[in-house]
Amino acid sequence: MIACNTLIRAHLSNLHCKLDLNPKPFFFPLSLRLLTSVPLCNRISSCRIRTRSFSAILEVAPLEDESPEDLAKDTVEHLLTHQDDVARLMKMERRSGMDIHSKRWFPYLDRFKCGSESLSSREVIEAVAPVLMEERKERLKRVVRNRSYSVCLVVEGLCDFGNVSATFRSADALGLQSVHVVSCDSSKRYRENRHVSMGAEKWLDIELWNSPKECFKVLKSHGYRIATTHVGMDAVSIYDMDWSRPTAIVVGNENRGISDEALELSDLHCSIPMKGMVDSFNVSVAAGIVMHHAVCDRTVRLGCHGDLNEDESQILLAEFLLRHNNSSISIANEYAKRKAHMPLIPRL
Repeated sequence: MIACNTLIRAHLSNLHCKLDLNPKPFFFPLSLRLLTSVPLCNRISSCRIRTRSFSAILEVAPLEDESPEDLAKDTVEHLLTHQDDVARLMKMERRSGMDIHSKRWFPYLDRFKCGSESLSSREVIEAVAPVLMEERKERLKRVVRNRSYSVCLVVEGLCDFGNVSATFRSADALGLQSVHVVSCDSSKRYRENRHVSMGAEKWLDIELWNSPKECFKVLKSHGYRIATTHVGMDAVSIYDMDWSRPTAIVVGNENRGISDEALELSDLHCSIPMKGMVDSFNVSVAAGIVMHHAVCDRTVRLGCHGDLNEDESQILLAEFLLRHNNSSISIANEYAKRKAHMPLIPRL
């Protein structure tokens, strides 16, 4: 009995030591703290912290999701082999024939068709933006501010959709909005590559062309110089180029490189200086290096890479809001129906 009492006392003593009778305040780790709409670069003020009710979060949640059918249709492989779905991806009305009389490349009109009705970009934003979380809206606005059509990417004759996906991902990450695909080989079956692009194709303008001649003619009509990546005696280092000029960066087939037709039609050949024994990069790596340097050079020369004017920024933001989810289209359509039934207010 004495031994049993001693054992109980020892156990209780050990339990007492483990209990913290003066508990310290508990803080969430940084990764679990609630996000607010306060920008990281601003001083945090309690009056600026916004909260959302649980019901508000439930209303927004469906917009953040995509159906399996949407995921299947938006892969790079599917888009490049189904031209109708590339057109489906872009929501705002596009200029007919890319408006060859306009020197500056911007593919959208300030109009979204909703059956017999249409909405301006301002109305699209007014309809769709309120149902998105503040953090998501701020991110979309930040992306638009850093977007540019002045440098675009052209991929010619690539056989591996994985490489196309990787170049798309780099283009999106660096702020290039327009990518052009010339005569991509769709006669073979390729593996799923959405994990390579990370869904970047959803936020890019993808233009499909049948030949370099067709593509380059339109690009040149909008003031682009065509710079083909090519190792040769006449190649200019990418570090010696002025990237503030509108430029189309052309990368070629994994094995053959740029086609003879594209080389002949281009304005200049450019190359990446290399210091090792090998004389070439993987095509997606080369594209990423050239695009990154172009963005850095533009930032040094111009102060920033993004160069959309106010109207273009508003239209592209509306385009992104509409691409966000199919629910965005439904919301815009409902807004258009209400607009159609609103009585006209006579002007005084």
